[in-house]
Amino acid sequence: MKISRTLFALILFIVISCKEGSKQSYLPGSIGPINSLAVVMDNDLWQGEVGDRVREYFAAPALGLTLDEPLFSINHFPPKSFTGTTRSSRAILYVQLDTLSLAHLKTNVYAKPQKVGVIKGRTKEEIIQNVDKMASEMVTSFKEQEILESQERFLKSLNKEGVLEARFNISMRIPSIYKVGRQEANFVWIDRQIQKGTMNVIAYTVPSNYFNNDSTLVRDIVKMRDSIGKLYIPGPDVPDKITYMRTEPAFAPHVFHVELLGKKVIEVRGIWDIANYPMAGPFLTYIINDPNHNRKMVIEGFTFAPATEKRDYMFELEAILKTIKFRSSPK
Repeated sequence: MKISRTLFALILFIVISCKEGSKQSYLPGSIGPINSLAVVMDNDLWQGEVGDRVREYFAAPALGLTLDEPLFSINHFPPKSFTGTTRSSRAILYVQLDTLSLAHLKTNVYAKPQKVGVIKGRTKEEIIQNVDKMASEMVTSFKEQEILESQERFLKSLNKEGVLEARFNISMRIPSIYKVGRQEANFVWIDRQIQKGTMNVIAYTVPSNYFNNDSTLVRDIVKMRDSIGKLYIPGPDVPDKITYMRTEPAFAPHVFHVELLGKKVIEVRGIWDIANYPMAGPFLTYIINDPNHNRKMVIEGFTFAPATEKRDYMFELEAILKTIKFRSSPK
């Protein structure tokens, strides 16, 4: 009995699709510390101007930290040694001299979840041009993947105290190691102990019209943060002095308009310190319009960890803040 060409093509398509699906399902889970990047590149490229340009983008200082720390911790592999479990790295950048010029991102090539940036060129100059062209997109893609990985890791055990829901009709997926340390009518402080300090999440609201002048936006943000710090975040006791958390006056914070929850929000990265006392650290703030409640919701993460690298601490706090969800109406 003859099979029609249409039926044969359909069967062939199903068989191929099943094989491809099976291949995907056998990919191992990706591995590696948060914010690590495997760079696959010949030694002569890595030690020359091509490697310098890659480091310029992918090992650039992370923004808003008290010490210079790279965006990614880079592990370099010559192509011949890029085998076995090293291919299961979650973020990979492959740079190569080739007979063609290209720069693109691939997903789940050797493991999952995984992002692989591929940059090729016929000359070193062409490779550098492609790095310049694609580095920003690749950094964003790698970072987004690391945020998702961080969120996936702490989803295993979440804080269930429910204070944010009760006070503000919002929720965030916060690891259970964080505990509520202070709560007021318009202020919640949740923190965790780390080896040399604390990691902190705070939340509060301001009126919906609090920021109405772009020309004074940075100044108004500093004023807002400092007033909250003076009210709710005291520093150590010092005789005859008032101590509280404020925005470090010597460094203006970095302010961006970004997208979160499908809407534009204000992102602030900077340094906090304690007035009249030698303590400081990085902070990250999101200011979100909440028209359903006629307010702006402010959520912030900050770290106190003297003489310690803080990039990954702040990255975890960013991952937490980005899980915020709003209830549709007041409780």
